[in-house]
Amino acid sequence: MTDTADTAATVREQTAPLLDVDDPGDRIDPVTSRVVAGSLTNICDEMGHKLMRTSYSSIIRESEDFGCALLDERARQLCETDSTPLQMGPIPAYVRGVIDLFAERGQRFEPGDVVLHNDPYHGATHAPDFAVVVPVFYEDELTGFSVTTAHHLDVGADKPGTCIIETIDAYSESIRLDALKIVEGGERNKTAWQLIADNIRTPAMVMGDVEAQISAARAGAERMVDLFEEHGHETVKYAGQDAMNYSEEHLRRRIESLPDGTYSAEGYLDGFPESTDPDEKDVFLAVDLTVEGSSVDVDLSRCDDQLDNRPINMPFEGTVVPAVLLVLRSTLLDTEEHDLIPQNHGITRPVSVHAPKGSIVNPRFPAPTIARFCPGNRIADLTLKALAEVVPEQTCAGTGNLKISTFSGVTDDEYWVYMDITSGSYGGRPGKDGIDAVDTLYANTRNNPIEDIESHYPLRVSTYELREDAEGAGRNRGGAGTIREIEFTSPGRVSIEGDGNEYPPWGFAGGNEGTTGAIVRNAGDENEESLPSKLENRPMAAGQRLRLVGPGAGGWGDPTERDPEKVRADVLDDLVSRERAREIYGVILTDDGSVDEAATRERRQALDDD
Repeated sequence: MTDTADTAATVREQTAPLLDVDDPGDRIDPVTSRVVAGSLTNICDEMGHKLMRTSYSSIIRESEDFGCALLDERARQLCETDSTPLQMGPIPAYVRGVIDLFAERGQRFEPGDVVLHNDPYHGATHAPDFAVVVPVFYEDELTGFSVTTAHHLDVGADKPGTCIIETIDAYSESIRLDALKIVEGGERNKTAWQLIADNIRTPAMVMGDVEAQISAARAGAERMVDLFEEHGHETVKYAGQDAMNYSEEHLRRRIESLPDGTYSAEGYLDGFPESTDPDEKDVFLAVDLTVEGSSVDVDLSRCDDQLDNRPINMPFEGTVVPAVLLVLRSTLLDTEEHDLIPQNHGITRPVSVHAPKGSIVNPRFPAPTIARFCPGNRIADLTLKALAEVVPEQTCAGTGNLKISTFSGVTDDEYWVYMDITSGSYGGRPGKDGIDAVDTLYANTRNNPIEDIESHYPLRVSTYELREDAEGAGRNRGGAGTIREIEFTSPGRVSIEGDGNEYPPWGFAGGNEGTTGAIVRNAGDENEESLPSKLENRPMAAGQRLRLVGPGAGGWGDPTERDPEKVRADVLDDLVSRERAREIYGVILTDDGSVDEAATRERRQALDDD
């Protein structure tokens, strides 16, 4: 997807002679190739465990909002850990951004260096996701990179936390870290560390997480050198190229099996309903996906223009490209039907993504981008919808998007910041129901346990449950969204970047649409207030509650074809009411909860006649 020739040129003077060959399989036997590839993946897994276990914040420790990868000297990804796709997908772009900035400044990588980087216009997915880049040297030559990325809960923006939906430019949404050497030649840059800590509201937590990233990245670099020592430098390099070719070949073969043509999907993202600017009230997104031979071209030219003063713009390399790639790879190389295909640079070769400069999917600097999560997940959902035209048996109906919330306050003269993820839901599938209460598409993070929240912050989770009668009805129903209500036990503030309150997830193959989500302050009280899906730093008094309601995902297939026993099970699980079972699914239950087969046949016939 990105030509790495220029990247190679900028670092070539520091690297060993390139070992690229058209067929590395001629230089390495298949058994050794797979053994080395497996060892590389194990290194990434070790990096991930180390980062998760040594981090300070719940977003890394509990939610696993991080990524780890090893790259070669040309910034081509060799392998990655199993964590968050949106953290791992942009890692090559982060490294290319660092290389480009070094080239502009005339800087060099040196043994012992640690580089910190978060610029969305040089590869980062958004400013709160810091990358720690450790160059890997072998026999005094630069031969690769060990990289960790992670979300940090405060990054020195003009407002606390990282859920910011009203800010004017990239300078106001974070402290800018453009390929900054925080360790130079093994010596800590104390001035840089102090400057960063002084501009962050929770320095102990954030800088502790940076330390954890450094430790994990250094471990990856050390293990990579150990692998060179064990198998030989050339052998490891050829194994990496062989793995890339293997992944590329499998994806191309799958693409070739698809009918050529252009497949399209479009929809809207929740905008800013209170805005006086009509361009901000709703945001139009469209995906045109063209299959030709063994390649896929994804055109995003029909998406709306960027919003100069709203941070829902999406960094192209850091957010949009990983969102598209995730859906293509996971759909076309589904592990239920295919062997596990390594995620590496080879996966990117058959796919091209295009978006005009100045659009919401490829903004111009300094447009803000910190709230790019929900828009990017919507791009992923629309890519899935476009694929449903060509491989319906391997896709699902529309997904319920997430809500990302930042709760903050000051206690005993110190800031506290907590980030909560309201789970989404997956749409119904050809052979299965959708998945309830899960982080969707490129998120893949875990929810934070209630015990962890209440033991660390002045917050109480008063409700956490699945919604009833909110699924998209279908032969295979959509996943149920969640209700998560959080109460402040001391005064604070909340900001939310969410989606799905205005437009329900799409149904497919005769399935019903899902249901929209909601945000309600003080639900059930006389001063109950419905709020939009995007909130900016709203004050909350002690005792006030915020109810976060996730969308229900779309259904697959005619609801009247759903197995009555499955409907009965949903009723017993309080996911579907008896009334909805009768009205939508045509299933009648007796007083003892069993299916009345005769009444059900009669009711379904009546629904068919209508």
